[in-house]
Amino acid sequence: MSPQAQDKPAKFGHLPLSTSGPLECALKGTVLLNHPYFNKGSAFTREERRDFELSGLLPPSIQTLDQQVQRAYEQYSERPDDLAKNTFLTSMKEQNEVLYFKLLLDHLEEMFSVVYTPTEGEAIQNYSRLFRRPQGVFLNVHDVDRVYEDLSKWGTPEDIDYIVVTDGEEILGIGDQGCGGILISIAKLVLMTICAGIHPNRVLPVVLDCGTDNEELRNDSLYLGLKEKRVRGEKYDKLVETFVRSARELYPKAYIHFEDFGFWNEIPCFNDDVQGTGCVTLAAILAGMHVTKQKLGDLRMVIFGGGTAGVGIADQVRDAIATERGISKEEAAKQIWLIDKPGLLTTKVDGLSDAQKTYARSEDWGDKKTDLLGVVKEVKPNVLIGTSTVPKSFTEEIVRAMAEHVDRPIILPLSNPTKLHEAVPADLLSWTDGKALVATGSPFKPVKGPWGSDGKEVKIEVAECNNSVVFPGIGLGGVLCRTKLVTDKMLIAAVNGVVELSPALKDDTEPLLPGVDVVRDVSVRVARKVIQAAVEEGVATEKDIPTDEKELDEWIREQMWDPVYRPLKYVEAHTASRQAKGELRVVGSLKRG
Repeated sequence: MSPQAQDKPAKFGHLPLSTSGPLECALKGTVLLNHPYFNKGSAFTREERRDFELSGLLPPSIQTLDQQVQRAYEQYSERPDDLAKNTFLTSMKEQNEVLYFKLLLDHLEEMFSVVYTPTEGEAIQNYSRLFRRPQGVFLNVHDVDRVYEDLSKWGTPEDIDYIVVTDGEEILGIGDQGCGGILISIAKLVLMTICAGIHPNRVLPVVLDCGTDNEELRNDSLYLGLKEKRVRGEKYDKLVETFVRSARELYPKAYIHFEDFGFWNEIPCFNDDVQGTGCVTLAAILAGMHVTKQKLGDLRMVIFGGGTAGVGIADQVRDAIATERGISKEEAAKQIWLIDKPGLLTTKVDGLSDAQKTYARSEDWGDKKTDLLGVVKEVKPNVLIGTSTVPKSFTEEIVRAMAEHVDRPIILPLSNPTKLHEAVPADLLSWTDGKALVATGSPFKPVKGPWGSDGKEVKIEVAECNNSVVFPGIGLGGVLCRTKLVTDKMLIAAVNGVVELSPALKDDTEPLLPGVDVVRDVSVRVARKVIQAAVEEGVATEKDIPTDEKELDEWIREQMWDPVYRPLKYVEAHTASRQAKGELRVVGSLKRG
């Protein structure tokens, strides 16, 4: 491959987010080499070395991006463990973003678990000990009056496309990590770039530091966040409201993505833990039901775990049922049973949240058993989902009880990390004679067993029910059409885009969901569906969006950032754009007009 960007069709080259043609740059010398967005290291061409005063600052050999990736991969492979590999990649990202993202893209299946769950969770737990340099915005609950000014340092209204914000309370199944939560915002933005081509210099990671209920962190002398118990109530609400209002005023075109907030937070924006998890799970369910030749009207779903993820899944499935059947959401909710620590949620259970009350069964459940086994025997579900973080809770007895009444049970143990899974695929397939349709919350190897005709051994691929197959495409579609909001129809359209690409639709031994190896193609399909739904509902604000599907896909791809070296064109600083001057993510404080 050439070290420069590959040629793209010029039809949409005029768009502001176009990735065709040369990249203007006003930086020279060591300043250029120290800028991760422009730096090419040993891949600078002879002409670029001359025009940008790099002669003598680089070894003379000119290498390709592929050669750089080879060297970087060898260095990566020498790291002793996944956390060390995660730290190596973080350092690379701070030096050369194109090389960092190209390395990830070329080895995504191998590195996904290193840059995201589960290794990113370990990095977050060690954030204050691994800290080298700050990234993102840290908003202090005691400095609400500074929120607007602190956010304003990161760009002008045209500069930011995507914001990920967390309060660090419920991180990747490891709980309250305080200000270390900034790393989950950064990691999600990395996935947005890798999976959907969101421009890496047009994103903003944010953490709301409200203290932490993690006593170990508070007692750690190296902890970098507020060393006090979490601030809740009115003061917390004011911080969130001020952040949303300020972000929308400063960056009116930006898509706001809420990540890993505590269950009791109800934020009127896109929340990946709720909508993202719900969408990808619904996609796995729909793919499974295509295999079993059923419709949502046939669904009987039991969810074990009534927290943020469980309720988010329930809501997404409920809304899809209501849409397909043309019934109310209240009626659709009757097809879903939610079990939490007290057992089946009923109107007798005290302390239910408003979200949980939607699924509470009436008191006429009576003397029926409310534990998971009892509910499975009574309900005879065809879908069983685990979001409980209770390991091995899907026992052989429970699974066999489900399989007695369902020929092809759909079973999704989704808790993370792997040690918290409700069951492993090998057991689920063994207990159901290979008939279960399984997707999990973490990656698992294929399972082999004597489940073919005449007892022949077959290999069954297990899908990872990972949000990354859906939320990047939703975000990409939202950014490109500049949607006013994310509607239910847009989310359902996104789910249908994922289902259309399910390998299981052609072969039921293949996974229910497409894998990360085709994630960019999935994101294009999802973005197309989301944009079409946004246009249909009148919430898209971008002009001249193509109506032809092939042309729309081309329009989408032209605006997706790729990890390739574009030719650099020198421009004088006094005529240069803020991007050319390397200022997109750092500006002076803005004042309210």
